[in-house]
Amino acid sequence: MKDFRDLKVWERSHQLTLDVYKATAGFPREELFGLTSQMRRCSASIGANIAEGCGKRGNNEFQRFLQIASGSASELDYHLLLARDLHFLPDADYRRIASELSQLRKMLTSLLQKVDHERALAKC
Repeated sequence: MKDFRDLKVWERSHQLTLDVYKATAGFPREELFGLTSQMRRCSASIGANIAEGCGKRGNNEFQRFLQIASGSASELDYHLLLARDLHFLPDADYRRIASELSQLRKMLTSLLQKVDHERALAKC
């Protein structure tokens, strides 16, 4: 078991979630149970899945939860674009958050590759 708080990728995902909550606070009220909720859920899902994976035994389960976190990051990527195109999210906020998300996705990919490599070595 690992402490998720020690992972930079988790720190970045937590900060991204805080940014998404702030950015969606000004969305139209009728979107509270729609796009606002979806964006908040999938952003929180990234960090939550990293944390849950850290609490599991072995790299197989850790890798699976990292893959789920990566899927949530892809979902958030689309929702950010949709929010921008609907003019709920100012372009400057979109660029800033999308850039953070892009960096986070690279970190997740790198960690997934590392865990996959460690799994392969363990099989030898």
